[in-house]
Amino acid sequence: MTGDITAGIDDAKVASWFSSHVPASVPPLEYELIAGGHSNLTYKVVDRRGNNFVLRRPPLGHVLATAHDMAREHRIVSAVGTTQVPVPPTLGVCEDSEINGAPFYVMGYVDGEVLHSDAEAETLGESDRMTLSRRVAEVLAELHSIEPDDIGLGDLGKREDYLGRQLRRWSRQWDQSKTRELPTMEHVQGLLEAQKPTQVGSTIVHGDYRLGNMLTRFGEILAVLDWELCTLGDPLADVGYLMNNWVDPDEAPAGSSAPTLAGGFAARDELLMWYANASGRDVSDVAYYRAFSYWRLAAIVEGVLNRYLNGAMGDQDNVDTNVFKEQVEMLAATALEVITD
Repeated sequence: MTGDITAGIDDAKVASWFSSHVPASVPPLEYELIAGGHSNLTYKVVDRRGNNFVLRRPPLGHVLATAHDMAREHRIVSAVGTTQVPVPPTLGVCEDSEINGAPFYVMGYVDGEVLHSDAEAETLGESDRMTLSRRVAEVLAELHSIEPDDIGLGDLGKREDYLGRQLRRWSRQWDQSKTRELPTMEHVQGLLEAQKPTQVGSTIVHGDYRLGNMLTRFGEILAVLDWELCTLGDPLADVGYLMNNWVDPDEAPAGSSAPTLAGGFAARDELLMWYANASGRDVSDVAYYRAFSYWRLAAIVEGVLNRYLNGAMGDQDNVDTNVFKEQVEMLAATALEVITD
């Protein structure tokens, strides 16, 4: 609330910006840091009349130059919002860092549930879990069917050699963010470079497509969230990442969240079949993309750990950073297991 949660928000300047750029808002404004995000900071904003909005800004302190571009993320969400892929409505972007110490953008508030864990997924009925499973595959296929030029995103990134570019990007991020030496990461990187498949086609790639980045209700996807990693490239990278996060109940989770452990969701192979049928894509190399996604996620989580250790994640007390350290080690080991299986 105003006065209580101030980290990352200059109340007076942000409220003034809202008055000028978000006509539906009525000051004063109250702010609540939304839990669950470990990268860009997301706030629920409530005005005097009880209208709800969402504000996104970069983490506090130093961050990598390309990782938290608010104008770019706003542009992506706005463009995708013109398609059948569900996203929150965008309301404005502020690129003037004098207002709030960093650029930010504002979206409409979508009232839905984010399924971060099996406990949250257990609130869904059995039929809703299966319906949601199919929608997850269908919405991803829909995203991958969009021609980027048609929605003004043709220049979002290079289309060719996606895996090569990603391997270079995340190995560089690992080198810049690592908090200790972890030889498994370099070993897996070498294997990924040596076994890289030929890219077939280029699409919009979300980069973090999973249940934990969706607002849902009664088996329907109301909005896909967190587009900061979106680029153009190999659609199977999204598929491999989704498969890793789609954990069967008899498996141990190999990521930050596993709502599918609640049971009643489609099996991983069934989800993959639905995507293949909806998209018409050959998914036979999905194991490589799963290994790549584990390795990439390890680099991402290491960056989160680095920012927590350096106080760049706002006022979030009682965070056990050892959890992130152990997760990085587990992800690297799992990537090695998958690519050498």
